[in-house]
Amino acid sequence: MVKKGSFSLIFVLVASVLFAQQNWVLPHVAQTKFKTTTYNIKNYGAVPDGYFLNTKNIQKAIDDCSAKGGGVVFVPGGLWLTGPIVLKNNVNLNLAVGATLLFTADKGQYPLIKANWEGFPQMRNQSPISAENATNIAITGKGIIDGNGDVWRAVKKEKLTESQWKKLVASGGVLSENKKSWMPSESYAKGDSEKDPGKIESGKDDAYYQSVKDFLRPNLLVFTNCDKILLDGVTFQNSPAWCLHPLMSKNITIKNISVKNPWYGQNGDGIDLESCSNVLIENSVLDVGDDGLCIKSGRDADGRARAMPSKDIIIRGCTVYASHGGFVIGSEMSGGANNIYVSNCTFIGSDIGLRFKTTRGRGGVVENIFIKDIYMKDIPGDAILFDMYYAAKDPVSLEGEKRELPKVEMLPVDETTPQFQNFNISNVYVNGAQKAIFIRGLPEMHIKNIKIENSVFQSKEGVDIQEASNIQLNNVKVYSNNTNPVIDITQSDNINISKFDYNNDAELLLRVNGGRSKAIKIGLTNYKIAKEKLSVELGAKIQDVKAM
Repeated sequence: MVKKGSFSLIFVLVASVLFAQQNWVLPHVAQTKFKTTTYNIKNYGAVPDGYFLNTKNIQKAIDDCSAKGGGVVFVPGGLWLTGPIVLKNNVNLNLAVGATLLFTADKGQYPLIKANWEGFPQMRNQSPISAENATNIAITGKGIIDGNGDVWRAVKKEKLTESQWKKLVASGGVLSENKKSWMPSESYAKGDSEKDPGKIESGKDDAYYQSVKDFLRPNLLVFTNCDKILLDGVTFQNSPAWCLHPLMSKNITIKNISVKNPWYGQNGDGIDLESCSNVLIENSVLDVGDDGLCIKSGRDADGRARAMPSKDIIIRGCTVYASHGGFVIGSEMSGGANNIYVSNCTFIGSDIGLRFKTTRGRGGVVENIFIKDIYMKDIPGDAILFDMYYAAKDPVSLEGEKRELPKVEMLPVDETTPQFQNFNISNVYVNGAQKAIFIRGLPEMHIKNIKIENSVFQSKEGVDIQEASNIQLNNVKVYSNNTNPVIDITQSDNINISKFDYNNDAELLLRVNGGRSKAIKIGLTNYKIAKEKLSVELGAKIQDVKAM
């Protein structure tokens, strides 16, 4: 018997449990802490005229600060030209309002070093900003860090107007054989013509790497094996390749920053977390030429041997404009990724909104991904995409570009087979996309355990599910232009659709294809507003589809 007055206590306890179930238990991210001692780069002879090369002056300030126990290396207002600099323990590089750290266009200032590129060990030009095995480092303030990326990057003709293209060609450089790409130099063109020119392997000497040096573009910022990192308030822009690349690092906080690259810039990723853990990214804006917020963990056998997943990551309150993907996992995810929490983000004009990509050969397991409160507008491609046939091409075809569908075949499962599983996605609202949801797994390894709920999509096409298992769409609304069908399911099983809403007078609500499609359930849905409820094709059986 419940005593008088106990009911309210029981209610509070039950409510607390329910509330806890609705909220995530987020990972802890250790924070940086610095002494207030300040080292002004002007006191080291640095000159803010955009002409004097300040590399040695800035590096000396950083070295002194670190050697004396740390503090703030202060960059006052001005245009500070520099070569590559290396951040050291306990140093906070602080840029004042009006300060621009401009990295020189002189490629001779960037020595070739052993580094990492797209998940592989590679020879690369030294990054403009780097750190290795450092602890307690930061870049803060209201200034700008500019990588001078235009002197490094190739440009595709299709991505420029006719007048822009003519101006670029007239500036010098080299055209590809088909005249469809501009490259900044003969050295770049030589590297572009060879397979994996930066790969570290026998038979390649220093003279060879020097001959393709211009092709081995650096990422703007690379922090390797570092602990306790802070990036706060600064604008990072115009990177030669990826912009921000924490690698095998932990306890990373990135907040209130802007990342800007030309939309046509090849490999112009915004933030690439590779094999990193305990990360917080918040309140930041990205407008870039490739993926925006991206999770990686190494590529193929090298990534599997490293065996360092990206994990325990929080991303919230971020906005992504032009990009190949707003929030992305892959395609180099061979070390795996797990326990990632993404919320309250806006994607405007991103080719894909939520983009999860891999391919055979990667291996790796991506799982336990939690996403909610995502807002999208004007998405040229898919709002939500899972694809295990990634082919290293832009997600949206350029004008006149022809692409073939991948060959579908069942192959053996081994360590090279990638896996996507256990995603929970809710409260996604999309105003304009080519397709609402696209899920494409492998015949031998389905994408599985994906739950999408409480979401509204306005798109040209509806839902396309191929080679997937245990997919739930709950309280999802898809208002598409093409309604023949609204939902297309191919060679998939255990698909549960509940409280689904769609256009009045839709041609066909659901089409099921293939003899391996089974256990398809749809319920709490108004079938009468569709001209045709169900079609089964290519060996699918009507008894494997049940209305609840």
